[in-house]
Amino acid sequence: MFPIRDTVPRRNTPIATWLLILVNCLVFFFELTLPQPVLEQFFYLFGIVPARYTHPDWAVWMGLPFDDYWPLLTSMFLHGGWLHLIANMWTLWIFGDNVEDRMGPFRFVCFYLLCGLAAGVVHLLTNANSTLPTVGASGAIAGVLGAYFLLFPFSRVVVLIPIFFFPFFFELPSVVYLGFWALSQVFSGALSLANAGQVGGIAWWAHAGGFAAGMALQLFFVRRGRYRRLSRDEYGIEGAWAPYRT
Repeated sequence: MFPIRDTVPRRNTPIATWLLILVNCLVFFFELTLPQPVLEQFFYLFGIVPARYTHPDWAVWMGLPFDDYWPLLTSMFLHGGWLHLIANMWTLWIFGDNVEDRMGPFRFVCFYLLCGLAAGVVHLLTNANSTLPTVGASGAIAGVLGAYFLLFPFSRVVVLIPIFFFPFFFELPSVVYLGFWALSQVFSGALSLANAGQVGGIAWWAHAGGFAAGMALQLFFVRRGRYRRLSRDEYGIEGAWAPYRT
């Protein structure tokens, strides 16, 4: 299922969301200028390589500083390809503006970064022996999804589901779509732990950890008090705002 849009209109210009998308895109364009061998080294230096911290002898042999924890931050601004970048930024575009509305730009950026850090730590703990670099903003964005899951349970998400190469569009409650997504990450993560070999591809537990962190951390970042009043032309979607009417 690929999300197309949600039904909740934003109240304010999502400055922080746009800024995060811009920074991720600029870093990716910088990656495109690097030759392949240099890019691989770049990912090892600034991506999360769990064995770098759990096996310091190996890290020294590879020329990686094992006491450098900046990759927990820098990794969330790196992407492995166009599809990786577009999928992450599109999801942030759809769900980030509404969560930013509830937090404000500065709080939202702090929340986003903390969720990304939490996702990185979870990935490190669940894949301690992996020598492969993990990059991407999906852990931080999973935190945004976790916050959205609790803040907008009555909104609806239009999703695209390809069936036999034909696109079909469905409208699902956000709790169904995001709940299914979160459970799929936990299920896939559990299957990945059954493989004692190298862990590559998708960082399932980072997603699950980021989602859980978002659900918990939103309690400390959401601005309390009145959120917004319904405009007269919004009565058709008032169900999405049911918990916030005044």
